[in-house]
Amino acid sequence: MNEEKVLIIDSEDSTCNLIKSILSTRGFQVSIAQTARVGLHLQEESKCFLIFLDLNIKDLDAQYIIREINRRDEMIAVIILGYPDSSNLVQEALNLGVTDYLYKPLKSDEVYFKAKHALELRKFTFNNSKALKGIEERNLSLQKQNLLLARRIEESTKNLSRLYEDLRETYMRTIKALAHAIDARDHYTYSHSDNVTRYSELIARQMNVEMQYIEDIKDACQLHDLGKIGVHDNVLSKPGALTPDEFNEIKEHSQKGAQILEPLKFMDKVIDIVKHHHERWDGKGYPDGLKGEGIPLGARIMSVADSYDAMVSARPYRKVGLSVNEAIEEVKKNSGVQFDPAVVEAFLKVVDRF
Repeated sequence: MNEEKVLIIDSEDSTCNLIKSILSTRGFQVSIAQTARVGLHLQEESKCFLIFLDLNIKDLDAQYIIREINRRDEMIAVIILGYPDSSNLVQEALNLGVTDYLYKPLKSDEVYFKAKHALELRKFTFNNSKALKGIEERNLSLQKQNLLLARRIEESTKNLSRLYEDLRETYMRTIKALAHAIDARDHYTYSHSDNVTRYSELIARQMNVEMQYIEDIKDACQLHDLGKIGVHDNVLSKPGALTPDEFNEIKEHSQKGAQILEPLKFMDKVIDIVKHHHERWDGKGYPDGLKGEGIPLGARIMSVADSYDAMVSARPYRKVGLSVNEAIEEVKKNSGVQFDPAVVEAFLKVVDRF
């Protein structure tokens, strides 16, 4: 503990000399001030580590001196000196953050023990404060780095999101263009997908279907005949009745359409609707023979819209489509058989807007 600087602020020669004698022989540098003003001046000049302060110093109030020392350097250890009858003052000083106290008359072993303990506590507090400051600085640095990283991640996420949306939009435009090209293969079915999309949306809105699913239904309607790309032209445009093999070829179009779309994982609901739009309420449809509410709602809605548009449109096997009233009656007749009754009910409420 060599060269530790100690300051004594006490007006009593005997007290000052005793403390100096005890600590000097143990390697402390001891300065003495017999007034508070001189003591504060020495403290500012010498930057001592430990101060012995007499509570009864006359020229300045002891509490003021303690506050001033703390203001200048809160790491300075302060041991106050008083008499047993000044215990209230001692407690007030302790409340202000002094390190320890000694009662007069002083005992040599207590002076050294208290000084050693106070300086060790000061060193511990100083190192702890330094460590905490270092931690705070590192935390601040980490917070700044985290903020910067968060901003970069946010920007990257936005870029990826834009890229994903652009890619998704490109896929959709390509697939829809292909679907329209398939419609255009036959002038009888030109604009069929657009009609089915419009009818299905009106029915779905009437049934209070949530908007996001309505968008899925609309996409599915645009793509529902995509699988016909694998059907021969002579089968699609055949004016007469289809053979069993030809009808089986036609029936495969819904599943083939789903297979074409399968790599587009973000379209899982759309794919389900495309795949099952030829299922029947009574379970006699294709490709999986689903029945009732086991059929996706979008597929049940599209089934009515698709069938209605097919009935009122000309076809290779029928030069003139059914009248609107005839088609409506046909849909009503197949409610609960081919079609979901709830979808038919909604269809009947909006068909006049088709």
